Amino acid sequence: MRIAIVNDMLLAIEAMRRVLTQDGRHEVVWTARDGREAVEHCQRSRPDLILMDLVMPHMDGIEATRRIMAKTPCAIVIVTASVTDHTAKVFEAMGAGALDAVNTPVLGNAADSHGANALLAKVDTIRRLIADDPWEKAHSPAAAAHGRPAQPGQLVVIGASAGWPAALVKVLSGLPADFAAAVVIIQHVDAQFAAGLAQWLGSHTPLSVRLAEEGDPPRAGQVLLAGRDHHLVLSRAAQLGYSRAAADCAYRPSVDFFFKSVAEHWQGAAVGVLLTGMGRDGAEGLLALRARGFPTIAQDESTSAVYGMPKAAAELQAAGEILALDKIAPRLVNVVGQKTKP
Repeated sequence: MRIAIVNDMLLAIEAMRRVLTQDGRHEVVWTARDGREAVEHCQRSRPDLILMDLVMPHMDGIEATRRIMAKTPCAIVIVTASVTDHTAKVFEAMGAGALDAVNTPVLGNAADSHGANALLAKVDTIRRLIADDPWEKAHSPAAAAHGRPAQPGQLVVIGASAGWPAALVKVLSGLPADFAAAVVIIQHVDAQFAAGLAQWLGSHTPLSVRLAEEGDPPRAGQVLLAGRDHHLVLSRAAQLGYSRAAADCAYRPSVDFFFKSVAEHWQGAAVGVLLTGMGRDGAEGLLALRARGFPTIAQDESTSAVYGMPKAAAELQAAGEILALDKIAPRLVNVVGQKTKP
C-alpha cells in the first residue's frame, strides 16, 4: 500500500518507516510534520492510508482528519504515543472519519516488537478493507443458551464504522429515557476502546449503556455494545454471544455477521440501521433484515463522514429508508412506538 506518515517527531516517523518498509508490502510515499502539511500533501498525492498523529503544532490530527475526509478522503489510522491516555481525542478523530488507532512503535527498542506488530496488524486490516476482500460467509453458531429464553420484544440494531462516534452520539442522544426497544450496536473499534466507548456514549444518552456479555438478552431501554474482537451474534434463544467464526473477516466484530443472526433468530419486532463507514460491511446484513420484513434505515451521503457502508446498502436496495443523521432518532422513536413487526 501507498502510506503517508504525519507526525511532528522525527524519531516517530523513522520508527514507523522502518516497520513499514521491512514488511516489504508497503511504500511510504510522503511524510508531514503537522496536520496542515498533511492536508496540502494529500491534495497533491492522495495515499491509500495515512498514519496520523493526534497532537501536533499548527493543526492537530483531528482537524487534519476532518479536512482530508471532506476534500480528499482516504483511510486514516491514528498513531499516538498512548492511545489510552488520549481516549477522548481518539473518539473525536474517529468521529471525523479515522478508522482506528494504535500506539506509536518505539525506534530501536527490541522490547517493542509488540508495538511494531500491532501497527502492521492495523495496516493489514485497512489493506483488506480497501481491497474489499470477500470473507467466509458461513452462518455463525448459535451462542450457548443459559437459563430461560428471553421473551422477544422490540429491538434496534445499529452498525457503524468510520465517523461512528459523532453519528452514534447523535442517534442515541435523540432517544428518550423510556425508549421501548433494546438497542444493540456493532461498531468497528478495537476491543481496547470498548469499555471507554460504553462509558463515553453513556454520558450522551439517558439510556443505560454497557458492553454485551455472553448470554445477555436484549432488554428495552438498554444499549449493548459489541465488546470483544470476536463477532457478536444472536442465538435462537434470543441471547447474545460471541463467535470466533469467519476469521478472515476484515473487521471484527462484523456488522453483517450480527445483522444476519438477528434476521435468522429474532422473533419480535426489529429495526436495522446502518451508519457512516468505509467498505461494505453491514449492507448484506441489512438486506437480510429487510427480507424478513423489518424496517431498515441507512444514513444519507450528505451527513456521512464516509459514505461507504450506507452507499453499499443503498446499491443493494437493502435500506427501506435513506435518512439524514438528525432524522434517524426521531424515525426510530416513531417506528418503535408503532411496534412494527415483520
